[in-house]
Amino acid sequence: MCKLIVIDDNPTDHYIMQRLLHNNCNCRQATYTFDGRLILDYLEENKESGTMPDLIFLDLDMPQLTGWEFLEQLETFNADANKNVRVHIMSSSIRTADLYQSKKYACVNSFLTKPLSKDLVNQVCEQARPIRPQPLDVAS
Repeated sequence: MCKLIVIDDNPTDHYIMQRLLHNNCNCRQATYTFDGRLILDYLEENKESGTMPDLIFLDLDMPQLTGWEFLEQLETFNADANKNVRVHIMSSSIRTADLYQSKKYACVNSFLTKPLSKDLVNQVCEQARPIRPQPLDVAS
């Protein structure tokens, strides 16, 4: 099961994501926030403990810390961390400039256009699910 964070300034988008994740067996642990700074602080405080999220859904257009500013700081964080956090941008923007700019960041895995579908969210969560080591089959 993956650990997921949603950073979006719109409470309606939080609700939609909660509904999309309902009964999702790949991501049962989700955190929602309006402020990316809280997540950056959390990541910094927990980078040694191994309690990092597996993926972040990030909105770009936010009033305080924009998605672009968040990505800049996350790139710096990922350079020093043991685990790179994967980001999936979710935006209502259809500007091709945003898509091209998102490709500048190594942490960005995809650029998703809102509204997201349940199938798409399930697919992203399936890909982000941590791989568990399989027990060795030892013949006696």
